[in-house]
Amino acid sequence: MSQLAIYLPDDRSDFEPMETISVEAQWELDSEPDSLQLRVVWNTSGKGDTNISTKKIITIDSPGAADSRRLDVELPAEPYSFSGKYVSLIWALELIAQPLNESCRREITIGPGRREVLLHRESTDPPAEE
Repeated sequence: MSQLAIYLPDDRSDFEPMETISVEAQWELDSEPDSLQLRVVWNTSGKGDTNISTKKIITIDSPGAADSRRLDVELPAEPYSFSGKYVSLIWALELIAQPLNESCRREITIGPGRREVLLHRESTDPPAEE
């Protein structure tokens, strides 16, 4: 059975924009891939169409069927991770074995203060009287 894994520093999943992180990619595959790709991607989730963008690709050529590799990745400056009433933007790291199409995904947060931007608040207070 094939396995792919992405390990992050101190098992963190929240980062500053443009932060450089050391990612450990591990794989144990049934057959040897031509290459592995570590991708930095974002997608939207919620109402309406889903948007997807790949911001960075790091390729490991002839990686062998089983191994691990530490890769330094500079995260993008934008867009920030955000959550709104109708749509959210989610960052992730994906490790993909080509052409086997085996993959794994690890969601992360990229934003100021290592937090996602909240575009709405649920208020429990009644409206102010004028």
